[in-house]
Amino acid sequence: MPKKIKLGILGGGGDSLIGVLHRVAAHINDNYEIVGAVFNADFEESLEFAKEIDVPTNRIYKDFETLVEEELKLPKDERIQVCSILTPNFLHFPMAKKLLQNGFHVICEKPMTTTYDEAKILQDTLMKAGTVFAVTHTYTGYPMVRQMREMIKEGALGKIYKVDAQYYQGWINTIIHDKEKRSSVWRLDPEKAGISSCMGDIGVHAFNMIEFTTGLQIKSLLCDFNYLYKDNQMDVDGTVLIRMDEHVKGVIRASQVATGEENGLAIAIYGEKGAFRWEQEKPNFLYKLSDTEPLQVYKPGHAYNSELSLDGTKLPPGHPEGIFDAMANIYLGAARAIRGERYNDGEFPTMLDGVRGLNFIESTVASHKQGNVWIDLD
Repeated sequence: MPKKIKLGILGGGGDSLIGVLHRVAAHINDNYEIVGAVFNADFEESLEFAKEIDVPTNRIYKDFETLVEEELKLPKDERIQVCSILTPNFLHFPMAKKLLQNGFHVICEKPMTTTYDEAKILQDTLMKAGTVFAVTHTYTGYPMVRQMREMIKEGALGKIYKVDAQYYQGWINTIIHDKEKRSSVWRLDPEKAGISSCMGDIGVHAFNMIEFTTGLQIKSLLCDFNYLYKDNQMDVDGTVLIRMDEHVKGVIRASQVATGEENGLAIAIYGEKGAFRWEQEKPNFLYKLSDTEPLQVYKPGHAYNSELSLDGTKLPPGHPEGIFDAMANIYLGAARAIRGERYNDGEFPTMLDGVRGLNFIESTVASHKQGNVWIDLD
């Protein structure tokens, strides 16, 4: 077994859901050990949290700048090799840029930056650094999503005609209807979250899922947002028409005010030979539809699945796997890349996915603000 990769964590302390998700994912395949961190902006809270989760406190730093400075003083075989950025969105870019410039690998939450220009700067920085950069579009790690990608690549659907992706949540209902709350939460603050709430947080996952599974790029879009209140600057609901080619079109529907919905990411892809349908809340089932054959259901762990799907499956058939396992598959792919091992390009989203995501987010905002017009993506 190779030596464990030395991992640093930025953010994700306390009761952060994303923090738990990343720490467990890093642990699952025994590839990483957390050796340093800035879990919280408050140093004392960061120290207490490290003790709580049994991480040594000698490399818990008071702030990000100190972490970089002190780690670079250590011998190369002792210092942090890769940092996971789990902070609010506005910190992603400055942290990722400095890490890359100092030779660290990066695993970054999405959106990768808050602007498309920042994303392109980061892309140039990565090219000079030559390190590994993974963006945690978690849902690409599900075995049945990977199975769908591989089957489409092999021609299972033939020419694709139509894609319908949705991501519905209702969590922001408890905030948006209270003027004081909607003025204080960072997700609705453009200075901290970027120019979009709904599309920037969850719609971009649907966008990424379309491009990941179909192998096609969205070329243009038309967007219509809903803000609910005039004093709220950030979209909480939206519908996006998309064009991938002259006769390949679709829709992305995203909402944070879909009352009663939990984490309703779903995708349906229709082609000349058949169709696929997958839902995140039922991740073990990939449905293949046809006009001439009975409905087929694919499930993880079976020999009929692709190598990429099986590589991301940890349990025998019939044993459900979930979001921790999906994120762990991304960490596994990043570990292979960091070690210079061979890996499938579907094992983790890259900087390019992050750049495409910011292009998508800014294009949806531009489309809506310009009167719901078609916008071309770069």
